Amino acid sequence: MKTLKGPALFLAQFVGDVAPFNTLGSIAKWAADLGYKGLQIPSWDERLIDLEKAATSKTYCDELKGTLADHGVVITELSTHLQGQLIAVHPAYDVMFDGFAPPQVHGNPKARQQWAVSQLLLAAKASQNLGLTSHATFSGALAWPYVYPWPQRPAGLIETAFEELGKRWMPILNAFDKANVDVCYEIHPGEDLHDGVTFEMFLAEVKGHSRANILYDPSHFVLQQLDYLGFIDVYADRIKMFHVKDAEFNASPRQGVYSGYQSWENRTGRFRSLGDGQVDFKSIFSKLAALNFDGWAVLEWECALKHPEDGAREGAQFIKDHIIRVTERAFDDFADAGTDEAANRRILGISELKSVQ
Repeated sequence: MKTLKGPALFLAQFVGDVAPFNTLGSIAKWAADLGYKGLQIPSWDERLIDLEKAATSKTYCDELKGTLADHGVVITELSTHLQGQLIAVHPAYDVMFDGFAPPQVHGNPKARQQWAVSQLLLAAKASQNLGLTSHATFSGALAWPYVYPWPQRPAGLIETAFEELGKRWMPILNAFDKANVDVCYEIHPGEDLHDGVTFEMFLAEVKGHSRANILYDPSHFVLQQLDYLGFIDVYADRIKMFHVKDAEFNASPRQGVYSGYQSWENRTGRFRSLGDGQVDFKSIFSKLAALNFDGWAVLEWECALKHPEDGAREGAQFIKDHIIRVTERAFDDFADAGTDEAANRRILGISELKSVQ
C-alpha cells in the first residue's frame, strides 16, 4: 500500500490581486506556512504561470519549481478547467462561456474552441516539462441542456453528442499520452461527464483510452445523491486525482437536488469547508489507501458560509489528520508460526495422501 501525498491546495479559489495571493512566490509561502506541501496550479492565471512559456522552456519550468522549492512545496498538477470547458460548448452557453477565453475569440465559437484545444496541447507539454504525471480538467458539455428528458429527447441526440465529444478529445488524449500524462476529468454537474455512467459513455467513444481518467471529488456526488464510496470501488483503476472537498445535502419539502434556482447559501445541496459537511472522509481515505492510490490529497476550497482563509487554514490540518500512514506489516505478524509447505500439508491432513491417477 502507498501513503497519500499531501496536504496540497488548488489555488484557483485563492489567487487575486492583493498580496500574498498575487504572485506564485508569495502565495507559495502563504500556503507553506499553513502546512501545505503541494500546489495545484490553474494554468489560465498568468499571475502564477505562463502556460505557453512552460510548454516551450524547461528552463522556465525549472525556475517555477525552484520558486516553490524555496518554500518547501511542489507543483502537484496543472489545471485547465476553464479551457477544457470550452472544448465543447452548447450554443445556449456561448455568451456566458466567452468569459473563459481571450477577447479576440469572443462571439466566435469555432475560434474559441480552437483556442481551447491549443491550450490543452500546451498543457500537455508544460506538464511533461514540469515532470508531472496527471492533469486536471473539465470535459465540456454538448448534451447538458437535455439532462432531464422533457420534452422527450430525439432518438440518437445523446449518442451524437458523445460521439462528437469523443472526436474532439481523442487528439488531445493522444497528445497527453505522448507526454506520458493522464488527463483527469473532474466528474461534475454541468459537464457531459457528470457521473459514472456518462464517464463510461465517453470512455467508449475514446476507445477506452488509457489517458482518459478521473479527478475524484465526492462533493459533487453528495449534491447528486450518488454513492460516492461505491464510486471508488467501481472506478478505482481510473481515479488518478483527488479533490478533498466537503458538501452537504439537507432534505427539504421545498426543493430537491436542483435547488430551485437559489443562491448557494440557500440551496438544499451546498459546498462546505472541510469538516463542516457530510462527506465521510475517513472512509474515503481508507479506501484510497487500500487501493494504492498514488496521488495527492488536494483541497479545493468552496464554501457557502466560511471565509476562504479560514477554510484553507483548517483544511491543511484536516487533510494531514486524515492521511493514513500505511503499515509495512500485518498487525498479527507477532503470531506468525513460521510454517512451511510440509507443515501446511500436515495441518490440512494431506501430507501422507497420494494423488489419484
